[in-house]
This record gives sequence, C-alpha cells and structure tokens, in this order.
Amino acid sequence: MASGLSDNYFELFGLPVAFDVSPAALTERYRDLQQAVHPDRFASASDQERRLSMQRATRINEAYQALKDPLARARHLLELRGVRWDDERETVVAPEFLMEQMELHEELAQARDQAEPLAAVGHILDRVDATIRGMTDELARRFADDDPRSLERAGETVRKLQFLYRLKGEAEGLGAELEDEL
Repeated sequence: MASGLSDNYFELFGLPVAFDVSPAALTERYRDLQQAVHPDRFASASDQERRLSMQRATRINEAYQALKDPLARARHLLELRGVRWDDERETVVAPEFLMEQMELHEELAQARDQAEPLAAVGHILDRVDATIRGMTDELARRFADDDPRSLERAGETVRKLQFLYRLKGEAEGLGAELEDEL
C-alpha cells in the first residue's frame, strides 16, 4: 500500500484480531495514531509528505470507524478470513427471520396510527436493540471458535444484523419525525 498502512485494521491499531475490542484501548490508539499524522506535524514538510500524512489520517479514520462499529468490525474480520461481500447478493437469510422482519416492518408502518405512536416506535426499537445485542454476543462467540462452520454462521449473523440495523435506522427516523410533529 502506498501509504505504508496495513489493510488489516487490527494490525494498524496494534490490537488483537478478535471481535471483542476494548473501546478504551481503541480510542487511545486512535488518538495516538492521529497525533502522529496530524497536519501540524507536517506543516513544513514537502507536498508529498503532507499528502501521505493526509492519506494516513484518512486510513486511520476509516479503520477507527470500522473497528468501533460491531457490524463493520465483523465484516472486516470475515474479509480478513477470506470472505468477500457483495451487498447485492449477500441477502439470503432464513425464512423465519425474514418473516419476523416483515412483521416488525408492518408494526413500524402502523406505529403512526397508534394512540401513542412514539411509545410504539420505542417498543419496536427496544426489541430490535435486544436482538442486536444478542446477535452481537453470538458473533463474539462465533469469531472466538476455530470451527470453520462458526465462520459461516458468523456470516449469516452479519447478514441478519444488516437487516436489523436498517430497520433500526428506519424506526429512529420515524421516531424523529414523530417528535418533530409534537
């Protein structure tokens, strides 16, 4: 890589390659790395050195954003283990899960018509958040397991989480709309 930075975000941050990441350690390493490439340190440097510093800062920001987000971190771990993603094709999940998602979407669509629409949205968000927490815990177990089937199951869990995060975003958006209408 031209900027001299690893494609492995864990390696870049000097962290163990694992799903469980200490938020405090991640933030501390981020600050250290950002300080090392801060533009003020390169004010009198050549144009090329300043450009490389900016590339490094961008790469560090990209890595930090991925490592602090459980879904992005899981996808990165899968990619490091040879699993490539195509968001257009990677949508196959169990029919039961899809039915649950359809039911939640229907509840969300009907929330506005409820006597307490904000409470209805809040209830949906609570359920989605609980499911996300459970699946995030499951991912930690899957990535800690050396069984190749665990990696496949981790991929399935990531696909499910993508649905859940999308639904969560829709619910939060509706909640914000409803609050604005008050």
